[in-house]
Formats: sequence, structure tokens, C-alpha cells
Amino acid sequence: MLDLKGKSILITGGTGSLGKALTKHILNKYPEIRKLIIFSRDEQKQFQMAQEYPVEKYPQIRYFIGDVRDKERLIRAFQGVEYVIHAAAMKHVHIAEYNPDECIKTNIGGAENVVDACFKTKVERLVALSTDKACAPINLYGATKLTSDKLFIAANNIKGDNPIRFSVVRYGNVMGSNGSVIPFFINKKMTDGVLPITDPNMTRFNISLQGGVDMVMHALEHAWGGELFVPKIPSYRIMDVANAIGPDCDKPVVGIRPGEKVHEEMITASDSFYTYDLGKYYSILPAAHQWNLQDYIKTFNAVKVEQGFSYNSGENNDWETVDSLRHLIKEHVDSNFKV
Repeated sequence: MLDLKGKSILITGGTGSLGKALTKHILNKYPEIRKLIIFSRDEQKQFQMAQEYPVEKYPQIRYFIGDVRDKERLIRAFQGVEYVIHAAAMKHVHIAEYNPDECIKTNIGGAENVVDACFKTKVERLVALSTDKACAPINLYGATKLTSDKLFIAANNIKGDNPIRFSVVRYGNVMGSNGSVIPFFINKKMTDGVLPITDPNMTRFNISLQGGVDMVMHALEHAWGGELFVPKIPSYRIMDVANAIGPDCDKPVVGIRPGEKVHEEMITASDSFYTYDLGKYYSILPAAHQWNLQDYIKTFNAVKVEQGFSYNSGENNDWETVDSLRHLIKEHVDSNFKV
């Protein structure tokens, strides 16, 4: 059981959807935490978040303006911090395609800075957030996140006697997060009644914000260092999402945007050589690790997947339906949504 009593946690990109969900979870479940630091570069979002989580009511919380591109600022922020959750990133595929240098500076340079700041302070554990787009990437965003993943995993090999553990969590679309398709469709239904479809065959993995939070906390508690955790989650078809939200809306096909896939992957057949089934999650282990593999297998009852195994949103065995999507939207996105 993870004991955060008297500990300090810092969340980079802490004003984002997952950062706010993690904040709610941590403050509710671990009220005796010493400090929860929200690190982000957007002062307006920090101001807004402070209205919801004021320091007067939550004396553990701190709001720290900073950019992961600034290593010295990270080092200062990490002082006295035991646990770091790295959620800061440029995430929009089409924006990254148009601004590649900016995406590289944040997602790759920022990851390097976070690793260096961990080594220069006394951080004990770091969990970095990845994305299904980092698996066999075809867009710059995915390529930068794959590079980021590799940096965090490789950091376990250069730590020497430092006891820090770096791990990564990879998951699909977060239901209701900023910029995701469900709130976009809900807004389009209300404004002009037109839901643009990129490709009628498109599928995506689906996870709730709480599912993402649970996965981060699992990695924070259980990671031995170097694992890339992948959740077992359902897929949805984009047409089912559109029909769940606006069955009577127009649904013109507008074509795939630059850098988009029809189906997303989280584990490739090449990854199968290093992938283990942990029950609720898969774990892609590093080719080189600092611990005994047989001890790991015994501790987590880990089962090696079959050679050639892959995990693809279009070939998933678990699917959301129009009806289940409507209930999930009401539960996780819009409580006023009519089922």
C-alpha cells in the first residue's frame, strides 16, 4: 500500500485534465501528504485551479509557475520532492505537425530536463505519461513521446547507486479530457448540429480520467524501474460516439487529418518479446534492467504474452456500444447528458 504521509509530490502539467484529476484523488485519499506541487507554465489555469483548490482550504498545495524547458526551474521545484508525475507535453497532433521544433523542445528536451532534475535532487520515483500515439508513431507528437519514453526508461540504467525508479504509463484517449472528441462533438451538436467524421472506420482506445489516475498511482506504488505499463481497456468506433451524442446530426466525412491513424496501437508485435500480462495491466519490460526477472515474475504473477502478440484498437476484444457510451458520457463528461 502506497504511504504518502509526510511525502511531497510534484505534477508537471498539473493544470491539465489528468493533473486536476490526480490532484482531487491525492488530496482526498492522502490528506496527510506534506506537499502537492502543481507545476505548469499557464498562470491563468493555475489561477483558475486555485479557485477550486485554494491554499487556505488545502494547505498542502503549492502552485509553481515554470516550464519543463527550463532545467534550473525544475531543479528548484524538485527540492524536497520524493515523487514526480510528469504530465506536461504538447499533445495536439496537428499543432505539433505545424510547429515541430516547439514540440521537440517540450516533449524531448523537457523530458531530458526532468531526468536531469531528478538526478540533481532527491526524487525517489518518477512516473511519466505516454500515449498510444507513441507506439509505432506516424506523427511528430507520437515520435517525440516515444523518444521521451525511451529517455525515462534508459534513465534507470545510468542512475548508479541512486535508488530512484523511472517508469512510464501508456494509454489511449481519456474520456472527456480537454481537446478530446466527446466534448468536441457535444459542443458541435449544440452549435450547428454537424459532427465531422474523419474516417467512418476509425477506432480509439477509451479510458476514463479515474482510470488514468489509478494507473499512475499503480505505477508509482509498484514499478521496479523501467516498466512501460499499458492498461486493458475497451475501444470505441468513432461512428458509435457520433451516434451516441447526436443520432440526428449530420455526419459528413471530412478526411483524416495530418498524422492521424485509423486505428491506434499500444503494444506492437515487436514489443511482445518483452511484454508480460499482470492481470489489469500489461507491462513492457526494458531489454536491460537492474533487477531479477524471475523475482519480478513471481512478485506480480506476471505471464509472458505469446510471441507476435499485439494490442490494437481496431482488433480489440472489448468494445463500447452506443448505449454504454451514453452512460459513460453522463457519468464522466456531462451529468446533464440525456441517456
